[in-house]
Amino acid sequence: MRGGLRCATGLAGMAAAALLGGCTTEAPTTSALPSIYLPLASDTAHVDVDAARDMISSYRRNRGAGPLTVDPELQRLAEAEAAAMALADRPSRAQTVKAAVGRLGYADVNANLSAGYHTLAEAFSGWRESAPHDATMLDPRATRMGIATAYAPGSKYKVYWALLTAK
Repeated sequence: MRGGLRCATGLAGMAAAALLGGCTTEAPTTSALPSIYLPLASDTAHVDVDAARDMISSYRRNRGAGPLTVDPELQRLAEAEAAAMALADRPSRAQTVKAAVGRLGYADVNANLSAGYHTLAEAFSGWRESAPHDATMLDPRATRMGIATAYAPGSKYKVYWALLTAK
């Protein structure tokens, strides 16, 4: 048999198949991976907002800060900022967010804006290792968040990220 596992035949083969759960020639699919490890470098991929909230809230809890909830307005702002960065093909300085924060009544919004991380796990790890990004995730005053990605296929970064936190 080319390109795969050879399945044993006969009684011994059936016993082995029963013990091993059968033979397969297929590689594990990405759907078997937890969402934090799924690649986001495609037009159809979107960050798992609930998984991001849970991961960041757990990290905050372990550092003495309270959990975050996903705020619909912050979510929309994060999506707009990520899309704007992808369109401009560069990480920005929260231009979309700055224009909307006052209008929406937010007193204090912090932003992690980045590019090049292809999975939520990579972004989270990179943010933890950066003092300013880590401070955004651990801000003890923050209670709400929004997080989004945008894909730019022609960009050297491919995936743009916006995490917003607020009181």
